[in-house]
Amino acid sequence: MSKDGKPCPWKVENGELLIAGGDCWTKEQFASCQLHIEWMSAPETKGNSQKKGNAGVFFMDRYECQMLDCYNNPTYADGMTGCIYGQTPPLVNAVRPAGEWQTYDIIFTAPKLKDGKVVEPAYVTTFVNGVCVQVHTKIMGPTKHKNITNYDGVFPEKAPVRLQDHKNDPPVRVRNYWVRPLP
Repeated sequence: MSKDGKPCPWKVENGELLIAGGDCWTKEQFASCQLHIEWMSAPETKGNSQKKGNAGVFFMDRYECQMLDCYNNPTYADGMTGCIYGQTPPLVNAVRPAGEWQTYDIIFTAPKLKDGKVVEPAYVTTFVNGVCVQVHTKIMGPTKHKNITNYDGVFPEKAPVRLQDHKNDPPVRVRNYWVRPLP
């Protein structure tokens, strides 16, 4: 669904979801969860660095694990596929060439709260195309671009997962997307 609760504007073409028309959120809210997504940017995608095949998965609508066509497309380390955006680069660039399906598997451990305040941070373990690129990596707070973050403030116990639209031309494609809650 869109942020205002309307149906997701993305289109399905040949059984694939085209990320185009703005970000979309899950109806269900999640805390700790396992996510699987397969995505692809086309070889003719325009742009370079962060403007080529760019999307992202936001857990609890706060913590981004980047999706980016970073095969032979230099960008900053904490902006590559498999990074915790703006915080922790992946251990290795495991992205395949554009036009090939990428597989992203993420175990997200939600922050532990007491009275809405974070007492233990969130963590991720991430696999890109079967290669481990994050191992129980601490998330320093909500992800931001070129800004320091922390866990100041009040945080929810659960929130939707968001898939980000960076208005790629042509759009990033998605298939076999699922999320399941973890204890």
